[in-house]
Parts: sequence; C-alpha cells; structure tokens
Amino acid sequence: MKRFKSIVLAATLVASLALTACGSGSSAGSDSSDGGSTASTPAAATSGTIKVGVVNNPPSESGYREANVKDMESVFSAANGYDLKTAYSLKNDEQLQAAQGFITEGVDYLLISAAETTGWDEVLKKAQEAGIKVYLFDRMIDVDESLYEAAVVSDMAKEGETAVNWLLDQNLDTYNVIHIQGAMGSDAQIGRTGALDEQFASGKMNKVVQQTATWDEAEAKKIVESVINSGEDFNVIYAENDGMAKGAVAALDEAGITHGVDGKVIVMGFDCNKWALRELLAGAWNYDGQCSPFQAQIISDLIKGKTTASSKVIINQEKGFDAKTLTQADIDTYGLGE
Repeated sequence: MKRFKSIVLAATLVASLALTACGSGSSAGSDSSDGGSTASTPAAATSGTIKVGVVNNPPSESGYREANVKDMESVFSAANGYDLKTAYSLKNDEQLQAAQGFITEGVDYLLISAAETTGWDEVLKKAQEAGIKVYLFDRMIDVDESLYEAAVVSDMAKEGETAVNWLLDQNLDTYNVIHIQGAMGSDAQIGRTGALDEQFASGKMNKVVQQTATWDEAEAKKIVESVINSGEDFNVIYAENDGMAKGAVAALDEAGITHGVDGKVIVMGFDCNKWALRELLAGAWNYDGQCSPFQAQIISDLIKGKTTASSKVIINQEKGFDAKTLTQADIDTYGLGE
C-alpha cells in the first residue's frame, strides 16, 4: 500500500469529526501537510444544481458502510443543492462501468470508494478529459494524484499498525492467530493485513489460518468452525471488520470456547459499530479499531469552496479501543449506528 506523506488535520477537522461520531451529522474541515503541496480546489458553486455521481460499496457490506452511505445521501441531497446519482457494488469491474456511465451522463463531480485499488487509471483519465472533478473517499486507489482533486480517507495501514501494536502489548506467551481478511485487494484489507503479515514474517506470531470472508459474517463463522474442527490451537482472532468478528464469536460460542477479557481467545474487530463496542464493554471482545465513515461534508465544502485543502490527502483521525478501558461515553461518542 502506498504510504501517505506526513499529513496532519487541522483542529477544526478533528473537532467536527468528533461531533459527527456523536450523531450530530457529518464532519467538515481542512488539512495541512509539511510537504506544502496544494491540491486544486473547485470553484464555489453559486447557482444551479450540482450533479454528483457516487460509486460506492453497498450498504449491506457492513454497519460501517451503511453509515457511510447514509452520510453521502444526507449531504448530497436535493435540499443541499445536489442531484445525486449512486451506484453500489463490491465488484471492481461493475464499479468501473458505473463510473463510466456517470461520465457519459455528464455529472459535475465523481466520488469514488473503490472495491479494489487498481484498474482506475483509464476511467479517471476520461473523467478529467470530460472536465469532471474526481474525489476519492474512504479508500485510496493506485493512480497518479493528478487524476483526482482530493482524497478524504482513513489511513488503513495505521489502523492495522495500531491494532497489532495493541496485540503485542498483551505480552502473550504465544500468538496463534486466526486472521479473517476483508475483500482482497481493497484498501482496507491491504492496510489491516500489512502489520499482521510483518509479525508472521518475523516469527513473533503464528498464522493458524489467513483467509478472506469478504466482510461476511457467515463466511467468517465457517472459517473459525473449520479451525475448531481441525483441532489446531489458537488464542487470537483478528477479524478485519466487526461483522466478521461477530461471526467468529458465534463459532466460539457454539463450541463452548471462552473469549474476551479473561477468556481463552482474544477477539479483535474494526469499525466501532455501537453493538460491537457494547461487546467490548461487556468483556466479550477485547479490541475494536475505529474507522470513520464520515467524509461527505468535507467533500461538499471543498466542492462549494467553503474550505480548501492544502494537500491531496485528508486523513480521518482514528483510534483503537481496549475492552479494559472503554467507557459508555466512548460508545456514545464514537460508536456507529444504534
């Protein structure tokens, strides 16, 4: 995964992201970069309806994605002066076709959360030739930065590093890990996998199994059931989203295997859905990594010229939560959904 340049969000962005997570709506803000590069900013829309095409993953993918889709639809609404067109798919080729369709329709702006990091060069070049401004959100893709205006994203590699560092801090005698991956090739999967792969390569942790469940709860349950049936020993489940962690825990419960605080198996997830954080608070899970789904207002403010970005990449500030220190106030502030 391409490493980001040193980027720090201004305090206004951090504050507004916190308000958003509280359920106050979406976040807005700008960022700064030590590198001093400046992203071109679209002129403010002063009249007329702004046509926006959004290519995204479907809301059924996860609780995170449901919140992300709702955020996009709320901000880019007719009431806010937008004509919103949406396309949802977990398949990169279908997303590429949808993006091409929006270009043909003549949208003013194209917003993309890509299923995979590769394959986007030609479509983005066509958008540029047509005078359509492109914004990336949620996930980075492997294209020249001249092909998009700005990217409002999470640092997925940092999410993985934060989680793995937390796991190392548990000082287990041995680390026998079931690693349940998200959709292969996605920015989230690559980032959350990278730090754990380094531990496997170094020999500090043992890879019991490493397999994709493509964000799916039922598939994650099958993976853990298979390991249980094999009789192979494990004491960590590292699932790359909350839904897959939930499926893994269901398999543990059916087998009578204890988990969470003071249990045999450490359970780790990502996204910070409220229901998942409640599992931490109850001691049934151990760790959940935050991933903010709120990027729409930031992009809208850039489109309308209300803010400017001093760098191409705007990073959402995120943290990880430990079951032993999590509070109800944390759930109320950072949890997604109900």
